[in-house]
Parts: sequence; C-alpha cells; structure tokens
Amino acid sequence: MAGSDAKPSLAEAVSWLSRCEALPRDVEAKARLLLLDTLGCLLAGLTHPEVRKFGQALRLAFPGDVAWPASDIRLGPAGAAALGAAAACWDEACEGNASSHGRPGLPVAPALLALAASRETTLAELLLALTTGYEIGTRAGEAWRIPAGWHVDGGWHSLAVAAAVTRMTSGPEHIQPAIEAAACQIPASLYLPITMGSVLRNTYPAHAVLLGMMAAAAADAGFAMPHGALEEGRRRVLQATAVATVAPTGHWTILDGYLKPYAAVRHTHYGVEAALRLRKNANFALEKISAIKLDIYPEAVQYCGNRAPRTAIQAQFSLSYAIAAALVLGDLGPDAYADVGHPDITRLESLVTVEANPGRTRRGAKLAIDLGGTILTEGVDDIAGDLANPMTRDQVIAKFKCYTERALGPQRTQALASFILDGNRTEPARKCLSVGADDGTTRT
Repeated sequence: MAGSDAKPSLAEAVSWLSRCEALPRDVEAKARLLLLDTLGCLLAGLTHPEVRKFGQALRLAFPGDVAWPASDIRLGPAGAAALGAAAACWDEACEGNASSHGRPGLPVAPALLALAASRETTLAELLLALTTGYEIGTRAGEAWRIPAGWHVDGGWHSLAVAAAVTRMTSGPEHIQPAIEAAACQIPASLYLPITMGSVLRNTYPAHAVLLGMMAAAAADAGFAMPHGALEEGRRRVLQATAVATVAPTGHWTILDGYLKPYAAVRHTHYGVEAALRLRKNANFALEKISAIKLDIYPEAVQYCGNRAPRTAIQAQFSLSYAIAAALVLGDLGPDAYADVGHPDITRLESLVTVEANPGRTRRGAKLAIDLGGTILTEGVDDIAGDLANPMTRDQVIAKFKCYTERALGPQRTQALASFILDGNRTEPARKCLSVGADDGTTRT
C-alpha cells in the first residue's frame, strides 16, 4: 500500500527499534518495573513442586551451570530460560498488554536473564533488549489474533524472544532475519489443557523461549531467510485476508502494558476489585450471601467461563472462582489456589451468576451481592495496572516482596529490587541472579 492507505508494519518497527541506542527515561523506568515484576512471578513459580520436577527433567537435555536465585536446579541457558518462563506464568500473576491480547514480556525476561548469567551484558543492554522484544511482541500479537479454542501463549511470543535475544547477543542488524525464522514456525497453542485442568499450558512460554533462541541462532549463523513469513502465516493459518494493523513506529507499547495486582487472568480482575470493595461494606457477612451476580464484557466470559474448577489452572481462568476466593480470603494471590476445594469458596462460587453484557464495549464489571434481601452493588471500570491507573513503583515493590521474601529472605529481596529499579546501567545484568546472595540471608 502507499500514501494515506499505508499501515504500520512489523518491518518498520524493526527498523525503528534497530536505530534506538538508548531508551527514553519513562520507557526505561517501565522496563525496570516489568523486569522486577516478571522475576518476582518467576521466583514464586519456582516454589511449586511441579515446577521443580519440570526443572529437574530439563537437566537431561539442558545440562549446565545457570541457576535462578534460591534454586538448586542448574541448567544450560536455554533450559534455565525455559524453566523460568514456565515458572513466571505458573501463578498467572505476570504482566500483559491488552492490544496484543497477551504477555509480550513473559518469555523475554527469562530468556535474557538466563543468557546474561554468563555474559558481560550490562543492565542497560538487557533493558534495551527487553524493550525491543516487548515492542516486537506487542505488534506480533496485534497481527496474530487467535481464534476461539486457541491460547495466546507460546505463539507469537517466539518472535519477541527472537528479537530480544538477537538484539542482546548478535546486534540489531539480525533482528529482522530472526523474526522471519520464528514466524516460519509460529505454533498454534490450544486452550484445551486449561479446559482439562492441565498445567501443560505453562510450558507454552517455554516453547516460545526455545523457538525464539533457535531463530536468533539461525540469524546469527547467517541463514538466508524468506521475507513476509508472518503475513504468509496469517493467510495460511489464520485465513486472514486484511492487512494486519499494528502500533505505529515511535509508539512505545510497553507504556500501555499492565502489571497485575492479583494472581489470575486479567479478565477476572474487575470482578475481584468489585468484590474486595464490597467486602469492606459494614453490612457484609459471608454467611449471609445468598446470590452473586457479575455483569461483565463478553470476552471475559469467553476466556474465563470455567465453573466449579477442580485444579489451580482452571481456577485461574474462572470469573466465578476469582470472585468467591476474593470474598473469602480478602485478596487474590498465589495462595488462593492452594486449596481449590475450600468449602467456603466452593459454596460462594456456586452462587455466582455470570452475565456477558454485549453492551459493554470496554473492560469493566458490575457486581451485585444479595445478603438475604439486602443488595450490595459495585461497578469497576478501571483497576490497578490499567493505562489510566498504572501500578505505582511502591505497589510493584510490595508485590515483589510478597512473592519472593519466603524464598529469598527480606534482605536479598530488597537488594534485588534496589538493583533492578535503581542499579547503574553499566552494572553487569547477571547481578539480577546473584545480588545479595552472600548477605547471610537464609537460602532454600
């Protein structure tokens, strides 16, 4: 296309990002928050027995010396990155970007941190690579809009990893070839494991890590690449006929991305926030609740309509469970899934009626609770993390401490937060894995 009909393209974004040698101050600040938050989710995820077993199983194919903080599982960089990506999404508390319909930074941060463990990469270089991957990932997600029955993780994320790894290891001139290599093999990930209650879904970001790293290596090796692989994939796999619409060059989508205050799919957060507000009402009492009604936008029901969940991952994708757990526990953190069969939560979950309101054209929810004839209602259109209400630095630090102090201890947790958020750009990025390790803190 030409003239006024031309649309921004992924290739134009690559060209723009390749010329960028330093991040604007606000972009760097958001990248630091994203890195801290993702690492916190990763470290919390590593405490789950299933994640430990996955890491131990990865030793066979990926032996090495890289270990995440407070972990005794040592792997090669690719294996450590794959383990980290799976761990980061385990509690469903990691970041996201609404326009990409996914989490552009989810597999990128573990990939870069694992590679930086044995390199002289500076913190500034890691943040630039992280942001490059995020920006490519957002735009790839905008172009690769999945149909119902698929899951977003593990698909276009491989392009984000390819771009980020290439930027950090072999230079910006190889970003476009690496993206083409990944786009030729972009996978289709099924929603099926969540429906079945299987944690297999959590390996999808690990797949993206490995594919993205392989694509970066192919570009570094100088392989001849095809052109337009993502567009060809859209035509053949998605049967898309229109040209993809992506964010224009110069627009930093990382500033639009959200960090999560709660451990659940983002769609559940509006109802959860309403529930927590109603919980503070003077008339509120769990034993009086006889009915709960949630009015919410249709997309939330499409992806989070699971009822009577039997496993943690089903509960993480359940609007009704999220509301019930928030009402019972007064929060919605990783511990909300330790006992999915909690009798009080189970009772309230069965009382929830979910209504997909086609009149809602933006994210938001209205919750009504019947206390035996007394109706409490609360509407929520903006929550912490939304563009108009971003999580503050203090909120992100508080979440990081909540997720990591149990494993790292308070001193090491604070040292990590200080380094990532305020560390000198010229410091080695590998300190993200080791800072504070020898301060006398109890290690597990």
